[in-house]
Parts: sequence; structure tokens; C-alpha cells
Amino acid sequence: MEAYTGFASVYDTFMDNIPYEEWCGYLTELLCDCGVRDGLVLDLGCGTGSLTELLAKKGYDMIGVDYSEEMLELAMEKKAASGQDILYLCQDMREFELYGTVAAVVSICDCMNYITEPEDLVTVFGLVNNYLDPGGVFIFDLNTEYKYEEVMGDCTIAEDREDSSFIWDNQYDRDERINIYDLSIFVREEEDLYRKYHETHYQRAYSLEEIRQAIRQSGMEFVTAYDAFTKSEPKPDSERIYVIAREHGKKRG
Repeated sequence: MEAYTGFASVYDTFMDNIPYEEWCGYLTELLCDCGVRDGLVLDLGCGTGSLTELLAKKGYDMIGVDYSEEMLELAMEKKAASGQDILYLCQDMREFELYGTVAAVVSICDCMNYITEPEDLVTVFGLVNNYLDPGGVFIFDLNTEYKYEEVMGDCTIAEDREDSSFIWDNQYDRDERINIYDLSIFVREEEDLYRKYHETHYQRAYSLEEIRQAIRQSGMEFVTAYDAFTKSEPKPDSERIYVIAREHGKKRG
């Protein structure tokens, strides 16, 4: 099933605990460390555009790509309200196309975990390498296997808000290293009437060595990896890591 269809309408409601401002600050610091202080930046898997908007406010010329039309509709509403000049494209990240190259590509909030086939991950990385300026950088995050096994595991999460609620049934297949979560979403349409949506999401756990190999296979250069929101190496109990890769193969003009 397609993800982020029914959930799109309440995504921002249930994700209001994410400190996007802090995430943007950390990401901007990493971009500056890599020499990207301005220019075109692609937000790959941009969702409803919360981070895209913040990066635009930092002075980057933003492009957002996402496969969910419903999520992009909300991103366009934010764009209309803020007046930011952001280009949004509805594309599958395994086949995305741009009009030219960009200084950097960012992909945050475990978008790469949604690429469940290793060969598809190499394809995505190869496209990123193709659309980066010479020496451009790719920064993305990942949920770790530790998080799937020890933190999320086989559990059920439920949350109720004034006009919506959800039930999240999580399962992690340790043999296949696939995390599956079934979402049941209830959205109030009238005073006593709720519409139910159901979605199933799949994410894959990748080891850092697998990511390194995929980056090399795609033609990019691996730069470094950090325990999320630090400048420290990933730890055995890191729940999220950030990876930085650099374009390779193009000649600078």
C-alpha cells in the first residue's frame, strides 16, 4: 500500500514533538562544515515541507521531492503561507529527475530506511551523485538496527488528539531486518463521525558498512558518519545516525 496517504492529513499533528528548528540548525552546521553555505539544495523525501521551509529561511534555494501527492499538497499550503520560492516535485526517489545539478542533497527523517532493497539504495545514491555539483554533498539520516530491535521492537503505540487519533502496531523481523508498522488512523469529519484510514509502512535496517558499500557502488565518496545531532562517531546504541557522502566523478569547471 502507498504510505502517507490518509496519514498525510494528520502528519504534522502527530509529529509536533519533532524539534525541526534544532534539526535544521544541526543540518545547516553540517552543510557549512562541508562548504555549502548557499545555493541550490534538494530535500529528498521532503514530506510536508517543514524542514524544507526552514532551510529556505536559512537562505538556501530549495527543491523538495516526495512521492506522496497528499504530503506535497500540505507542503504547497505552507509555501503559499510563507511566500518562500520552493520548487516541489512529485517523484519516486528511485527515479527522480532534476533540471540541473545542486550544491547539496539532504534526506532526513529516515527516508533512506524506506528503500528496502539494497540495489534500489545504490540506484538512489547513483541518482544523487548524478545531480550533485562537482564536489557536492549528500547528507542523510538513518534509523539504526539497534533502534528497531531494542527500542521499537514489537510494540503498540496509541495516541489520541482532539480531532484525530492513531494506533501504531510495530513489528521488527530480525531475520529480514525489515521493520513493519501498521497504522490505523481516525480523523474526525463531523461531530460524531470519524473516517478510518489504514496504512502499512516498511523500513529496512542497514549497517553502516552496508551504507559505505552502497555509497562506493554508486560512485560517491563516503566522508563520515555521526551519532545523530553530535560530531561523535556512531555508538553501538545509537538510535539514529547521520551520513555524509560527496559527489565523485565530475570535473570542476
